[in-house]
Amino acid sequence: MRKTIISLLLALGAVAGSAQADTLALQNSAPERYVVVKGDTLWGISGKFLKQPWRWPEIWQLNKDEIKNPHWIYPGDVVVLDLSGKEPRLKLLKNDKNTNRPSGPLKLGPQVRIEEYTNGAVSSIPVDAIRPFLQRPLLIEPEELRKAPRVAAGPDNRVVYSAGDKIYATKLAGKAGDSWQVFRPGKPLIDPADPEHKRVLGYEVIYLGDVTVDVVGDVSTLRVVTAKEEIAPGDRLLRANDIPFVNYVPHTPDNNIQALVVSAYGGIAEVGPYSTVVINKGSLDGLDIGSVLFTFKAARPLKRADNEAEGLMIPPEKSGNLFIYRVFPNVSYGLLLDSTMPVNVGDLASSPQ
Repeated sequence: MRKTIISLLLALGAVAGSAQADTLALQNSAPERYVVVKGDTLWGISGKFLKQPWRWPEIWQLNKDEIKNPHWIYPGDVVVLDLSGKEPRLKLLKNDKNTNRPSGPLKLGPQVRIEEYTNGAVSSIPVDAIRPFLQRPLLIEPEELRKAPRVAAGPDNRVVYSAGDKIYATKLAGKAGDSWQVFRPGKPLIDPADPEHKRVLGYEVIYLGDVTVDVVGDVSTLRVVTAKEEIAPGDRLLRANDIPFVNYVPHTPDNNIQALVVSAYGGIAEVGPYSTVVINKGSLDGLDIGSVLFTFKAARPLKRADNEAEGLMIPPEKSGNLFIYRVFPNVSYGLLLDSTMPVNVGDLASSPQ
């Protein structure tokens, strides 16, 4: 089985490689100009001009730094298609009525509305589809879980705690006033590429609530601020770090990524457009926020007829595009876009290059 997966991934790389070799292809009905409206996304706007929306940086002629911190686009701005040069190019005519445009990267706090940070700017992908995944912890890796601070006790020997309660934790570092998020380890994510099905990439996180630190010590004192579910002894703590707002321009990964779908969020057997899936590649493999992959239905064995070779497989078939919006060392979360058929655990995800 492992040999089959490896051979399919190699074949898939060759299939995906043809996409990058193509010239930049405009939509047959590409407009000369487009006025940006509320609700647009960078992906959707690029799809109005390009048959390959992930090649947005090429038509904008952006460098690598600009891809990670693009010029902000607002409703009322006008995107113009310039065909005067050797290659097509998009230009932006700013609407002077748009004020307070941010000049640098923005950070998204765990409890703050996304719109307050964007000031109405167009996002890369639909914000509503990924909002819950930006404001809460999603995954913890095995070593991180081992080191995570532990909720040890609460007041009056109670076994569950809620908002307003004082709790005590061990192994907590930091200072008074720090914010932490309480979680409970969920199901392990097993690497589907491991032939023994034993390699744990991480554990899905069951988010329970938020706490603030009153006193740091060998046994630290904290206060429960919010409790989505009851908190109990043995639950763990993750620092509530700021999360970058997902406004990276879609781009192909620097490395040739050949990945497998580990999980469809929520344990659903198959998912479609605007669903989140987890793949078994992360920052250690060269993925970053905004990376775009193709998803493919996993190859299926062909029923053998007389005089036919054994082991024939139906080749992988492209099922959609995957926009990576959160990245961990060995795992990434991506939003399915433009999918034409369901995506399942074990399906393939490959660089479009």
